[in-house]
Parts: sequence; C-alpha cells; structure tokens
Amino acid sequence: MTYRTLGLTGLLAFSSMALVGCEQAEKSAQQLAEQLKEQAVETAKQAIDDTHKAAEQALSDATGGLISPKKAPEKDAEESEPATHTL
Repeated sequence: MTYRTLGLTGLLAFSSMALVGCEQAEKSAQQLAEQLKEQAVETAKQAIDDTHKAAEQALSDATGGLISPKKAPEKDAEESEPATHTL
C-alpha cells in the first residue's frame, strides 16, 4: 500500500464516522424538540386552566356569589332531551 491509499482510506473512514455522528446528533435533537413541545403544550394547558379558575373566582367575588360557575354542563343535557313544546 502506498501513503496515498492509506490517506484515502483514512479519509473515507473518518468521513463515515462523522456522518454517523451527525445522524445521531440529529435524532437526539429531534427527540429533545418533541419533549420540549410536549412540555410547552402541558404548560399552556395548565395556564389556561388556572386563568379560567381565577376568572370564575373573580366573577363570583364581584357578584357576591350571585353568579357561580356551573358544576356540570347543562347544554349537553338540553341537547339530548327531546323538545316538548305545547301550543
């Protein structure tokens, strides 16, 4: 073997290892991005829930309890019952 062949073989081996390392780094970055996205979604949901509860409490406090949050959705119950209107 000549030095040229050894150099070329070494260069190819190094390039192959670098590519494998880049692919692994890309996969790790994608996994991290997915985890961060899931955490951001959960944080946003929690913030919305907390804001909703605070708004309900503020409304109840401002109206002296005359308007209180609904415990169960009545809209679904109204939709499931047949309408019985008499003339």
